Amino acid sequence: MKKVSIITVNFNQPRITEELLKSIPGTYTNIEVIVVDNGSNRDISTEWQSNYPEVKFISSGSNLGFAGGNNLGIKNATGDYLFFVNNDTEFTTDLVAKLADVFDKNPSVGIISPKIKYYSNKTLVQYAGYTAMNYYTCRNRCIGLRETDNGQYDNITGPTAYCHGAAMMVRKDAIEKAGMMNENFFLYYEEVDWCEHIKKAGYMTWVCTDALIYHKESVSVGKKSKLKEYFMNRNRILFIRRNAPAFNRTVFYFYFILLVVPRNVLAYIKDKNYNFIPFLFKAVWWNLTHNRNSKNLGYPINTIS
Repeated sequence: MKKVSIITVNFNQPRITEELLKSIPGTYTNIEVIVVDNGSNRDISTEWQSNYPEVKFISSGSNLGFAGGNNLGIKNATGDYLFFVNNDTEFTTDLVAKLADVFDKNPSVGIISPKIKYYSNKTLVQYAGYTAMNYYTCRNRCIGLRETDNGQYDNITGPTAYCHGAAMMVRKDAIEKAGMMNENFFLYYEEVDWCEHIKKAGYMTWVCTDALIYHKESVSVGKKSKLKEYFMNRNRILFIRRNAPAFNRTVFYFYFILLVVPRNVLAYIKDKNYNFIPFLFKAVWWNLTHNRNSKNLGYPINTIS
């Protein structure tokens, strides 16, 4: 039985993280659980270690973002398979066993996600795979999103364009070949970028809908925020800069500047989210003035709470 390292990142949500930890025990026994506290305002590691002595708690000391926090978990993991889960998820009994079994039987698969359903309405699907990315628009489709689960995605185990950042198991060998997550994304698009690099390293990205996890979506960042608007737009451009062929990149730049920016500005005005407008232009300006591997995020991270 291969060892599975379960890695999650906490940022100012100790109770949500504890709910996840309580849901983890299942049929797969060879596991280690790693919680990275990503610079939370209050250090409760002592309390956690007392209540969950079997869990490895790591403090980052500062907010490293989704990618940085998970990369810190990777550096401390000893498993053959690393299972990255959002702290706002809840396990089902056979989740780890089913994903690990796919890896055991398919060594060419480097990364895999389970079916994801909404915790708040467990009849609704959030994810059953992704379609391929259109590099001219940087748009693709999440398969099954907000559909009632009538079994239409049951018994699917095979290729998908991308795995989902809320729950993705990655083969350690694939990480060694593809590298860790790119930390200059900080938040959003990092897992899509990672999938691209894992595929370029010679591995396949799969989904297994027989495995299931529940997701309490948008607990960390909220449904709308300046943080979300900035990084969603900044990283959409950055993803294309890092992964699309030259001609596709050029078309995308015109598409984004001439269509996406005006459309978003009008939407912000309509919804009276006027303070989002400068963050949209800030996202564009960052990509015009920074190298695609720049460590400068262009956002005051110390203001995130």
